[in-house]
Amino acid sequence: MSADRGHEHGAGRRTTRRFPSFTRDTARPEGGGRAASGDLPAPARQWPLLVVLATVAVGLLVTSLDHFRVGALLIGAALLAGAVMRWILPSVGMLAVRSRFTDIATYGVLGLGIVLLALMAQPNPWLVIPYLKDTLHFTMRN
Repeated sequence: MSADRGHEHGAGRRTTRRFPSFTRDTARPEGGGRAASGDLPAPARQWPLLVVLATVAVGLLVTSLDHFRVGALLIGAALLAGAVMRWILPSVGMLAVRSRFTDIATYGVLGLGIVLLALMAQPNPWLVIPYLKDTLHFTMRN
C-alpha cells in the first residue's frame, strides 16, 4: 500500500518510510514569521527586508552619482544591519532565508567584505593594510 493510498482512505499516517515523490510543503525558516502583526499591510509586516533593500538602493544610487566608496559602504552596512536584525529580532519575515546561523554568517561575511573592500579601494584608501601590498608583490614576482 503506498503513502498516497493511505491518505485516500482517511489514514492519518504514512505507511512507508520513503520520502514522497513530490514535495507538497516546505518548512518556514526559524524566525521567518511576520515581523509585525497580521493586521498591518504587507509592507509593514516585512519592514526588516525593506530596510535592507532601501539602504542597498540608496547605496547604489550614491554609487551611480560617482561616490563609489560611500555607496559601497552603504551597501555593506545594509548587509551588516541585516545580520544584526537576523540575530536580535525573533521574527524578520522574508529576511529569513535559511537557518539563523547561516543567514547571520552570510550577511555578516558579505557585508564585512564589501565594507573592507570599500575602505581599501584606490585611489587614496581610507584603510591601509601594510603587509597586503608586500604579499601582492611577492605573489606576482617572476
